Amino acid sequence: MTTPSLAKIERVDLREAWPNEARGFTPWLAENIGELGEALGMDLELRQTEASVGGYSLDVLATDLNQNRPVIIENQLETTNHDHLGKLITYAAGYEANVIVWLTRDFRDEHRQALDWLNRRTDKDTEFFGVVVELLKIDGSRPAPQFRTVATPNDWRKEAAAKVRGDAPVASVRGERYREFFQPLIDILREKHKFTNVRKAQPQNWYSFSAGYGQRITYGANFTGQKQARIEVYIDDGDNNRNIWLLERLEEHRGEIESSLGETLDWQRLENRRACRIAIDRPGSIEDDADTLAEVQDWMIDRLLKFQKVFEPRLSELLD
Repeated sequence: MTTPSLAKIERVDLREAWPNEARGFTPWLAENIGELGEALGMDLELRQTEASVGGYSLDVLATDLNQNRPVIIENQLETTNHDHLGKLITYAAGYEANVIVWLTRDFRDEHRQALDWLNRRTDKDTEFFGVVVELLKIDGSRPAPQFRTVATPNDWRKEAAAKVRGDAPVASVRGERYREFFQPLIDILREKHKFTNVRKAQPQNWYSFSAGYGQRITYGANFTGQKQARIEVYIDDGDNNRNIWLLERLEEHRGEIESSLGETLDWQRLENRRACRIAIDRPGSIEDDADTLAEVQDWMIDRLLKFQKVFEPRLSELLD
């Protein structure tokens, strides 16, 4: 039998790439937050670096787009210590964070166990992640970053514990239908098309997917209250004037965009919400039969991919 010729993996000291954590690693992470999101199974969007918490500064404040919840990330390019564990809890309280991420070179056993304990003791809406960041070379190649989770929440355990305590929220029948509808949709988008990092569907009637920009610009798939299924580009970066400016710049190419999609879009200024939307609807309700819902699911996937293909280069030109 022929012995295969295999490459050798070499670990590189993080300080070779980022001598200074605040001036080197944190800005890099802010620009590459999607890579961390992939390891966590989330679509993350950067909100702020060095975010103030009293007299301290949180390294990275982000948003989990799919559940619209705050994420705090504390970096430590060395072995974990008690000081950073204390900061992590302080920052989580300061931002009422649902997702707490400790990103470090190496975890001491007692600190990994502390995160596991916090995951067991907190409710299912609070998640602690311990993530090791590594730099790897293969046969003298350029170093490549890798995020490896060493502490994660156990959703089943949290839900079971909540039921024992008697404080578990009961998902409605309708909510479970939404979960069952969106789970295969996000699985196909993640595994086949690399469209999202999300792994677990929630009992909700909408999903937002990152368009890849710091501004709050997302692709959305949802069911409306008017028994319509909708695909949209949602523009909301907190400044209504900027939202309208971006909508108007895109609308200047309306004919070309709609021709590329082969459909007429609804261009909306949501004045009361300080946001804008470019959308397309079709009849569809979670109460529909299985065959109709399968059609809606295929339609949503197809239109999301088309929206990304058509809008991505135009957003890139306007925002990069």
